[in-house]
Amino acid sequence: MPGGRFGIIIIALIGLAVYYFSNQQVNPYSGKSEFNTISIGQASQLGAQSYVQMLQQEGGNVLCGGNATRCDRSERRLYETVNEIGDRLRVAAIEMERDYLAAGYDFEPVAEQFDWTFNVIRSDQPNAFCLPGGYVAVYTGILDITGNYDGEVTLSDIDDVDKLAVVMGHEIGHALAHHGAKRMSNSRLAQIGTVAVGLGVGDMDPGQAQMVRQAMGMAAQGGLMAFSREHETEADKIGLELLVRACYDPREAPDLWLRMGEIGGGQRPPEWMSTHPASETRAENFRQWMPAAIEMYESRCGQLGGF
Repeated sequence: MPGGRFGIIIIALIGLAVYYFSNQQVNPYSGKSEFNTISIGQASQLGAQSYVQMLQQEGGNVLCGGNATRCDRSERRLYETVNEIGDRLRVAAIEMERDYLAAGYDFEPVAEQFDWTFNVIRSDQPNAFCLPGGYVAVYTGILDITGNYDGEVTLSDIDDVDKLAVVMGHEIGHALAHHGAKRMSNSRLAQIGTVAVGLGVGDMDPGQAQMVRQAMGMAAQGGLMAFSREHETEADKIGLELLVRACYDPREAPDLWLRMGEIGGGQRPPEWMSTHPASETRAENFRQWMPAAIEMYESRCGQLGGF
């Protein structure tokens, strides 16, 4: 009965709308109301569990921290450098949240709650992440990109750490803005919506039903990709503020993201088909944000030298 199936879809969509609008939180970094059904405590618990599993899987590739089985002099220097940057960014995050609260923003601060942990993983993978709860990992494969960019990872790559601080600030920005929890919430919402549509097309011609399901799936996937790109841009901007508050040179950011765009020979899908903005877009965003960042840096940290 098509009418009955259509009624099911309408009821399901109304239910989804109520569920969506009753789980809105104001994002202090954008001022927008955003959908989220996962609490800070739940997200941090998931982050801690995932982090422990990751460290166990990496085993001997974990340098110096936690249950590491290796820590020579050079590895100790890498570990201490990452932890020094992390601690400065942690202090900056606490200060930033306090300033936002003092300015009248209504949100639950997390930087003082997080169990900040920083580890270095020996791997060719050019990656870093910060899980909910403040659990950070930096892979050695990214150090040449953030360092002297000569094709190999050496201690000279941490002689100048501003680009590494850009990467770590960006990843910490994701955790401060609860992006992981929001992505999980929106993915769950999309799955529920897809199931509701599936129930409603049961009496359709099989070919038409398949087309509707595919269209729904593509729309949901496209929406989640756009949502992810927004998160990446927001984490870039939060990271930039952390960078400045911690007195790292913000002018390194555009060049870093251009370097990141060269990974893998620069081959990338079109931006609208990607979960991340194009590297050129990110570099241009930083250029637009840079005058305000430099002004803030020099008011807090002193005059920037030549670049």
